[in-house]
Amino acid sequence: MTARNLLHRFTAAALITLTGSAAAGTAPATLDWPLYGLDAANHRLAAITAINPKTVGKLVPKWIYQSGVSGTFQATPIVVDGRMYVSLPGAHVVALDARTGRELWRYEHVKRVEKICCGPANRGVAVANGRVFVGTVDARLIALDAASGKLLWDVEVARNDRPEETVAGLAASDQLKGQKVSGASGVGLAAAPLVFEDRVIVGANGLGYGLHLDSTRPGAPLGAVVGLPGAFGGVGFLAAFDAATGKPLWRFDTIAKPEDGGWEGDFSAIAAGSVPMNRDLAAERAQAEARRDAWKSGGGSIYSTPAVDPATGIVYFGVGNPSPQMNGDGRPGDNLYTSSLVAIDGRTGRRLWHWQQVPHDLWGYDVASPPVLIDATVDGKRVPAVAQASKLGWMFVHDRADGRLLYKSDAFVPQQNLFAQPTPAGVTIAPGIGGGVNWSPVAVDAPRGLAFVAAMHWPTTYTVKEIPAADGKPAVPYFAAEPSSGERWGALVAVDLNRGGKLAWTTRTPQPLIGGVLALKGGVVFTGEGDGHLSAFDSATGKRLWQFNCGAGANAPPVAYVIDGKPYITVAAGGSAIWGYRQGDAVVTFGLPD
Repeated sequence: MTARNLLHRFTAAALITLTGSAAAGTAPATLDWPLYGLDAANHRLAAITAINPKTVGKLVPKWIYQSGVSGTFQATPIVVDGRMYVSLPGAHVVALDARTGRELWRYEHVKRVEKICCGPANRGVAVANGRVFVGTVDARLIALDAASGKLLWDVEVARNDRPEETVAGLAASDQLKGQKVSGASGVGLAAAPLVFEDRVIVGANGLGYGLHLDSTRPGAPLGAVVGLPGAFGGVGFLAAFDAATGKPLWRFDTIAKPEDGGWEGDFSAIAAGSVPMNRDLAAERAQAEARRDAWKSGGGSIYSTPAVDPATGIVYFGVGNPSPQMNGDGRPGDNLYTSSLVAIDGRTGRRLWHWQQVPHDLWGYDVASPPVLIDATVDGKRVPAVAQASKLGWMFVHDRADGRLLYKSDAFVPQQNLFAQPTPAGVTIAPGIGGGVNWSPVAVDAPRGLAFVAAMHWPTTYTVKEIPAADGKPAVPYFAAEPSSGERWGALVAVDLNRGGKLAWTTRTPQPLIGGVLALKGGVVFTGEGDGHLSAFDSATGKRLWQFNCGAGANAPPVAYVIDGKPYITVAAGGSAIWGYRQGDAVVTFGLPD
């Protein structure tokens, strides 16, 4: 059998995990977590019934692995054939015995550049056909031997050397009272790769331009995101490589080029399907000709792993905000395909459709959370659909074939001044740049008709500021987005997919939720918080049933697996610098008492 056929069978089998042993209602002797989203549909519903509302309170730690690499830890562990594969901050990779946590091998990634765009976080690996694939912080795609960790191939996906952006960023930061810049432009591969048939598909992030300023208070959240005018970014993309050799196969750019009809679009006056925007369309149209090359630095990062339908070969993914971030002065038009959900042919990279949530995005409303494939109920009929939980505070549900919006859910967090323009005095917007739902993946319990969403209420104040004139240089106005002084909290929400997105229940949490959700067939849902707690909730009611403090922020998606009939729950506990959550280096695994 060819490697292509083996990979196709692996991916297809992963998609139907939900309808295999899970449908029988029995506890499997063995259950892997083979893909980032468990299955190719990104459902994150594990076929485990032994852990349920009656037994979840008995969970105890089984093992803890400490990697020695402390930093923002966002990885989804992959479990295949008794082994757990985890990407660490900085794109290092370890293989562990999934029964005990014993380290089996370790790959240490050596960066080709020291200045990286977006911090050390890596969201996971892909495992297929005896190989482990990881995207790196310096925009490389690497294949390792799953048995030994030996490097098999290493290809450059994009160059991470943008001296003009680095110089511009540092010059700006010097004038911004010497504040420390913790993030700027460049290229990285934070999202876990997706293996489809004989292809490894990866998305690039960091292509937009915006400065991230550290807080002046240790342990506090990010101080501000600054949007400066200028053509500093690049063009984002999703790309496929041959799984056996690393040879490039196709690339889809997340910016609509002139030959594609142009990235200006229709100069839409609405966003999110129906909400009026505060755009000066006449002014944008007037400058369109002079700014016709703005797409060349238009951004469009990819922050999460796509979903794929193996039956059709269609790949679904979200695209981030345009560049320059929050500053639209030099980029007239809708800036397609940024802040959009996009469907492409996974075999060729050809675009099939896109649906833009926010044209001409000025607020950082990336389409960041992974899409999920579902069957939606519309007018009493079942429709193959794709759902995406947004930073705007809604879950959007689309027809999978053509992108037509079927419905959007009730809002699951407060919404205030969604599309207000920044002002010198400052305007507070919610959800704002953090979301809503940021990159955190949702979980879908198809039998119950529920999607579980981990969201945050973190209002943001958007302000027009100015870099003072100096050394003969004129003053430069810019936009800044800073956490407001208002109350912050999280929301774990169940969206009813059988009732047009009504909210079945909402459970408020002390900490804004960033990390993701795990659901079990037994009727419990897990998510973590920045204070270190991993918690379990009743799928039917949202009642908190169990929690354990992992010692550092539990800001990664939990996973579940079964070995020798014993179910396990695992989460990476390493916090998140951007949200001010305590960092660490642990992988913590729980199970029922022996």
